[in-house]
Amino acid sequence: MLARASQVLGEEPYYHEFLEGLERVLTPAGLSVLVKVVTDRAAENATYEQWSAQRRVGGVILVDLSPDDDRVALVRELGIPAVVIGDPSTASGLPTVWTDDAGFAREAARFLAGRGHTVLGHVCGPLVFAHTQLRRGGFEAEAADRGLTLITAEGDYSQESGRAATAQVLAASPVRPTAIVYDNDVMALGGLETIKEHDLVVPADVSVVAWDDSAQCQLAVPALSAMSHDVGRIGELAAGAVLDAMREASADAVYEAPKAHIVVRDSTR
Repeated sequence: MLARASQVLGEEPYYHEFLEGLERVLTPAGLSVLVKVVTDRAAENATYEQWSAQRRVGGVILVDLSPDDDRVALVRELGIPAVVIGDPSTASGLPTVWTDDAGFAREAARFLAGRGHTVLGHVCGPLVFAHTQLRRGGFEAEAADRGLTLITAEGDYSQESGRAATAQVLAASPVRPTAIVYDNDVMALGGLETIKEHDLVVPADVSVVAWDDSAQCQLAVPALSAMSHDVGRIGELAAGAVLDAMREASADAVYEAPKAHIVVRDSTR
């Protein structure tokens, strides 16, 4: 279940790759993947209740969790086998597939600091999400340890929000950031447009790093450096975890996704 604007889902490659990974494991096991886009969390919870009453699904995968997310308690109450895509701290004992968001954020900050950048921008996703808070915390901790200045703005993963948030970051301080990290590739593409509108050049004036690597990062001009995750593999791990949860509803397991690495292209110096 995805509680996001359809426009954002249409723009963002992440969930397309994630679903491909799910299907690579679940289809040979004789299972189909049902995806439903809803308007908000209330609609999502109502759908879980409907699915449970009608016995429509054998298991669910929860995404975009917030701290103390009420969906965890709900699926437990309904008795639906469930897996959380997110940090174990959000899952209250449910099986989890997670990436080290705080650690990867620190790695990105270290990478840029190592290239001489002292003022960094961070265009994050919605702060209601636990993974966004973890990334923000990682950037803040690394910036504090290294004496860096961090300028932040919030987006919603859309290209338009990337444009608007970049304008905020560029205008937020008398000292302009010389590098900006974006929480997804789509916002980074919007950021490239805003940077150009400010008569700045990437990477000579501003380096750009996208959180997720994709074909869009490679085809952008200049090609975007990125924190690269094997999203398809994350989907495969999630599929395996939900199969295990369906076999044993009390499963208490953690599946850590493969480590991210920074792919350096023409948008950083």
